Parts: sequence; C-alpha cells; structure tokens
Amino acid sequence: VQLVETGGGLVQAGGSLRVSCKTSGFVLGDHCMAWFRQAPGKDREGVASIDSDGTTSYTEAVKGRFTVSRDKRRNTLYLQMNALTPEDTAMYYCAADDISSNDCYAMSPWVFGYWGQGTQVTVSS
Repeated sequence: VQLVETGGGLVQAGGSLRVSCKTSGFVLGDHCMAWFRQAPGKDREGVASIDSDGTTSYTEAVKGRFTVSRDKRRNTLYLQMNALTPEDTAMYYCAADDISSNDCYAMSPWVFGYWGQGTQVTVSS
C-alpha cells in the first residue's frame, strides 16, 4: 500500500488549492480515505473523510470551504480547499484503512494504518 500526496504550496489568504493523494496497492473505493493536517506544535487532526459508499465527513473548521472527493479510475483522493486562511497552514496527510463507517466519520488518527508522507500547505496573510 502506498499513498503519495502532491499539490501543496504557498497561497495567499482567500485563495484556493487542491491537494491530491495517489494511491496504489489497494482498491480506493473499498476503504475509508481521509485527510489530516498537523501544524507545528499541534496534534494531528482529521479534516475530511470519504467512506467506501461515498459518504463524506468534515471537521467543523472547514465545512463549506473544503471538499473531499475521489477518482476511482485514477486511484486518487483529492481535497479542494477554498477561502483559505493562515489557520489552515499545516502539513496535510492522506490516510486509508478498512474501518467502520463510524470510525471513518470520527477521523481518529490512531485507527488509520496507512499514511502518506504529507504535503505542506502554507497560507500567507
């Protein structure tokens, strides 16, 4: 199983960015997929998840601004981020595992067994 994130970068506040997670070694649609982020000095937090049936879940801070999606044909997970603020600055990671729907929606980091290396997103004010 391999997860590789791309698409991070520097963007001004109010701007948009899309990060991608290319997967291999498993069937994308059979697993819960999620995006996490970790800012310096802070715990890793769940941002958005998408379950095997396509149900999505978002942390309150990004609702209405971020959208998680997947392309099964390309084995790729996406996170479209709009109206970015400096508080969104963090390393963004994708994660995957075959877990229950409740665990998928809850986005607890410790239940995910597969992780990418992360991509840095920096939002300037």
